[in-house]
Amino acid sequence: MSRLPGASVLWAGSRLGSLRLFATAAAFRPAIPQTLIEKVVQKYAVDLPSGKAVKAGDYVMIRPEHVMTHDNTGPVISKFKSIGATKIANPKQLVFTLDHDVQNKSEKNLAKYLKIEEFGREYGVDFYPAGRGIGHQVLIEEGYAFPYTLTVASDSHSNMYGGVGCVGTPIVRTDAAALWATGKTWWQVPRMVKVEFKGKLAPGVTGKDVIVALCGSFNKDEVLNAAIEFTGEGVSALSVDDRLTIANMTTEWGALVGVFPVDQILLDWYGKVLAKLEFRTFASGSIPALPEHPRINRRRLDAVQTSPIASDPSAEYASHLVFDLSTLVPHVSGPNSVKVSTPLPRLEQARIPIQKAYLVSCTNSRVSDIAAAAEVMKGSKVAPGVEFYIAAASSVVQQESERLGDWDALIAAGAKVLPAGCGPCIGLGTGLLQEGETGISATNRNYKGRMGHPKAQAYLASPAVVAASAIKGYICGPDSLDAGHLPPTGIPTFSVAATRSGTTSSTISTVDEPLFPGFPAAFSGRLVFVPQDNLSTDALYPGKYTYQDDITLERQAQVVMENYDTSFAALVSSLLKEQSQLPASENTKQGVILVSGYNFGTGSSREQAATALKAAGVPVVI
Repeated sequence: MSRLPGASVLWAGSRLGSLRLFATAAAFRPAIPQTLIEKVVQKYAVDLPSGKAVKAGDYVMIRPEHVMTHDNTGPVISKFKSIGATKIANPKQLVFTLDHDVQNKSEKNLAKYLKIEEFGREYGVDFYPAGRGIGHQVLIEEGYAFPYTLTVASDSHSNMYGGVGCVGTPIVRTDAAALWATGKTWWQVPRMVKVEFKGKLAPGVTGKDVIVALCGSFNKDEVLNAAIEFTGEGVSALSVDDRLTIANMTTEWGALVGVFPVDQILLDWYGKVLAKLEFRTFASGSIPALPEHPRINRRRLDAVQTSPIASDPSAEYASHLVFDLSTLVPHVSGPNSVKVSTPLPRLEQARIPIQKAYLVSCTNSRVSDIAAAAEVMKGSKVAPGVEFYIAAASSVVQQESERLGDWDALIAAGAKVLPAGCGPCIGLGTGLLQEGETGISATNRNYKGRMGHPKAQAYLASPAVVAASAIKGYICGPDSLDAGHLPPTGIPTFSVAATRSGTTSSTISTVDEPLFPGFPAAFSGRLVFVPQDNLSTDALYPGKYTYQDDITLERQAQVVMENYDTSFAALVSSLLKEQSQLPASENTKQGVILVSGYNFGTGSSREQAATALKAAGVPVVI
């Protein structure tokens, strides 16, 4: 059994009670083989029939360990009240983190933030103010996302929690409001996909390169709406920061969950975190010790070690993907699509000029990322005509980077500092891409219009590549990158392995369900074709409107699809006027019927993408 570094004999003194806990936790052992993810969901599923084993495809009610909302807490409060709720089922389940629009110091935004804080105080909810950091990073640092737990968030990048062995998955605002009121929500368990890593990374190749290459290599929606379990010998060669980056961007890859195993690498990492927490406390004859951290403490970590959860050998997967880390060179994603990734040595030859560079976001703005960028930039300056923006993932990260000297090194090189928060990654605040500009970023998403103007070009890369590009003024790698230690430039080795056949759900239904009362029996109207696959929610409803809480449905209808086609709203309006001359029929909903490409509405879990289309007069999307 692996041991947590620094573990004391405290465990032996409480072994009897812990054994009882373990026996209780292990009382239900279904005969049906399960994956790690299915087992964790089993722990958090409620109202299951006796003996029911949770499997992929099942619809279950879950009671998550925690639910996080950020700047969208304001609209969730409104929804919570609109459904008649007056009491939060479990205040300790909720976490509020203000992180998206933190640069906005307008009276209106500050009033919104104050309203959220006051609501949190009224109900006893854990609250982290603007400046503390990006919610996903805060949940990792404060232990809300924890091994073998299930935590949800009203944000699409909650997949990131899988980097520490936590099943994290996104919900929308309406789900969050219902969860506040009841403590639970429904969820369909995704299909399971195993991603096996072989080999280990060459020097200078990072977790960001791994996920960028995965998105570009397996770019036929192999993991769309799936729950990914990362396995293989290569996992042990990945740091926890690398795992967090990879898990974070499984969202862009198309998955709903991306979980790494709880192994010695993770236990060592938690050991260091715990040592820092314990170092901050002391006791003497007159000064008692401070209370232990409520979530990251030795007692809880001992329980993780002594009650490990792993996939059964005969667990079923819908797909098994294999990726050889040893064949990977640094990669760059884009422009404007994560499905396009190019080996850096090839892209360098094109000397693509940039005007902006970004080291921000929950994806790659941790201490190790800032250190990697600082190492590249020490003794250099940001190139003329380039703006380089930096923002730490959290205040804790920034303080540690300042202590190490890395933060000041970036500032000395000419970096422009932004507050810990989302900022340019979501298209809010200072430093957005302007029309005709090209930017390179260590963020997670480079969809058209996401980080600024729809006619800008956005690339994604590792912090070191972003820093090197900022210095030289074009997309390139750092001088320290030794081609002699890299594998041959080219496409990394990847494959799809055979999987064991079998059903992916224990409750596959073939019964025709009746229509919900009031739902139209038919739809009628002119067809509008949108012939593009993987059209994102950023195209449907731009991020700059997402946190305007008082925006009307009429205004949503005017800006819908703005990042895809600025004439879309006017086109739909004109077709509706023509259609108004036609006679209406009972049980038939009239409107413009949108026929889309594959995987319409990928990306952020923003429900305005749907409400804006509906408000514009599009009642159905095919």
